Amino acid sequence: MGKMMRAARLHKIGEPFQVDTIPVPEVRPTDVLVEVKAAGVVPNLRNVVTSYPKWFPFLPLPALPAIYGLDAAGVVSQVGSQVRSGIKEGDRVYINPGLSCGGCIACRRGDHVNCTAYTFQGYFGFGEGSQKLFEDYPYGGFGQFLTAPVANLVKLPDSISFEQGARFGYLGTSYSALKKAQFCPGQTVLIDGATGTLGLGAVILALAMGAAKIFGTGRNKVLLEKLRALDPSRIVPISLGEKPTAEVVMAATEGYGVDVLIETLGPNAPVSNVIDSFNALRRGGKAINIGGVADPIPLEPFPLMCLQKSYIGSLWFTTAEGQDMADMAASGTLNLGVFEHERFKLDQVNEALDAVEQRTGGFTNVVIMH
Repeated sequence: MGKMMRAARLHKIGEPFQVDTIPVPEVRPTDVLVEVKAAGVVPNLRNVVTSYPKWFPFLPLPALPAIYGLDAAGVVSQVGSQVRSGIKEGDRVYINPGLSCGGCIACRRGDHVNCTAYTFQGYFGFGEGSQKLFEDYPYGGFGQFLTAPVANLVKLPDSISFEQGARFGYLGTSYSALKKAQFCPGQTVLIDGATGTLGLGAVILALAMGAAKIFGTGRNKVLLEKLRALDPSRIVPISLGEKPTAEVVMAATEGYGVDVLIETLGPNAPVSNVIDSFNALRRGGKAINIGGVADPIPLEPFPLMCLQKSYIGSLWFTTAEGQDMADMAASGTLNLGVFEHERFKLDQVNEALDAVEQRTGGFTNVVIMH
């Protein structure tokens, strides 16, 4: 018998994870084997594994039993015989879980995030071809080892802890949104839901990218003050429910508005908040949606044309963007020290899901440690 490992697997929707002993995966020639050190617990994971298909029924899940764990960081344990890159055994890495088929039109154009079978390893998929990709890469971060394409590895410097690396999924989503908005140093940005997991990432990345002013909305005044304290000269907290967000922003910008809106609100947020924030954009401003607001958003096309505003959806990020973040953190411009880590052992995976629901906004980082 070969080497064995422990992994938390979901055997049935609605039931707790079970820790099983299974074989360590074999490495294909172009893949790598990573020994997982930390895996982030996605805040929405419980909804996915307990309420499917109620939540996002159009997103296919892996066949059960399945190993979940979207965001994993660890050490390269073995490289495939055909790996020719600079990746070697012992490298500290984050594994970008975004898998693509490699052969569709989008993949041939290098646009892998728009692959027709795009799939999150250790989570869920986005197309009919997702199950095949789940079969190719069935190991998530809740296992002691996983295999991944070498092209999906972000090399982490020693200055980034594995716990911080396990937050890269949410950070990368926010970073890619800022990049799609063509955000530049000296510009202003409004982050709707700034104290949440995605929102806080957008704040610290906007700071790292040279934002002149960051407006951040939230409901918890304690968390808003904690957010402002990150950089009191550049961060302006906005407490939802007191004054319209657009009114606050326009007053602070002499009627000009912000260059960029990053929309990170969750599924139950009212659409009125989205419209309010959208009205805070300047002429030619770009709104990027990385949140989960579920109801239809009534945007009038004629004002969009006249004011040249854009409303753009953004799903994930590239490995190159992940490497950008690692380099920014290594240089000291991206502050990953804002996170407060809550660490759980693999046997405590179900307790970790409980902890996610009790977290103090985006500052809390719940991780499974191997």
